[in-house]
Amino acid sequence: MGDTAGLLVVVNRSAGSAEDEVDAALTELQAAAEVTVVATADAAELEAALAGRDGRRLVVLGGDGSVHAVARALDRAGELDPAEPVGIVACGTGNDLARTLRLPLDPVQGAAAVLAGRPRPLDLLDDDAGGLVVNAVHAGVGARAGAQADRLKERIGVAAYPVGAALAGVSSPGWPLRVEVDGRVAAHPAEGWVADGTRDLLMLGVCTGRSIGGGTPLAPHAEPDDGLADVVVSVATGPVARAAFAAALTSGTHVDRPDVLVLRGRQVSVTGGPVDLDADGEVEEGVPQRTWRVRRHGWSVLVPPH
Repeated sequence: MGDTAGLLVVVNRSAGSAEDEVDAALTELQAAAEVTVVATADAAELEAALAGRDGRRLVVLGGDGSVHAVARALDRAGELDPAEPVGIVACGTGNDLARTLRLPLDPVQGAAAVLAGRPRPLDLLDDDAGGLVVNAVHAGVGARAGAQADRLKERIGVAAYPVGAALAGVSSPGWPLRVEVDGRVAAHPAEGWVADGTRDLLMLGVCTGRSIGGGTPLAPHAEPDDGLADVVVSVATGPVARAAFAAALTSGTHVDRPDVLVLRGRQVSVTGGPVDLDADGEVEEGVPQRTWRVRRHGWSVLVPPH
């Protein structure tokens, strides 16, 4: 585990993590280290807890939303330091960052991986509204699906994500968005279509991680530490095309479709909204425009040593 003054374990009281999973992970951690547990319910409680960590290594018990909240709070305090790695024990619904990093999804194994882990520097996305993304942000049908899933996941768990996607896919007409990557309008070189705001897009993804919604591989070839975002643009707005896109998305083969474009870059801008955004599971409605920039190796996470 390295030289630390113990562990500060953060649990989000409002995230809905299963108590037995949290208890099992804590038992594993407490067997090997001095552990202080704080349960927070809002940003103010989280910031107070982090301010009092007193040299202890930070461990997040939760999913992508909890990890996002901790990273953002550290960043606001100027303390998101890649030299101080964060441990993640996946106890959420989606756990998409954990999936990209190949962290164990079993809480006991996840806790053991934190104890034995090595730091891995990871990229972040900073946006021009003061936000931060640790895994992926997506606009359009994905964000609408995320909103549907939020209403369902307490009842049906991870199955909420495909159900939400199906509901959103039926009702989403598309959005006339302009997408620029490193200052150039996104254009499909083989198919000739351009994301310049003159045609509707179904979905835009800007990703450092590979999946969203509990393992849906939106950017299956993304690398979370290479300094580049994978940008996924879909113009599959017709009913048949939407259904085919959704089917391909489950296996990651959507990237080979002629109505999908994948680019990589350090800066991504979208204009032409309003459109809903979903950043690490947090939905923001009616956004007119947004720009994201990659912050290479802006933080680090403990990953299994092999």
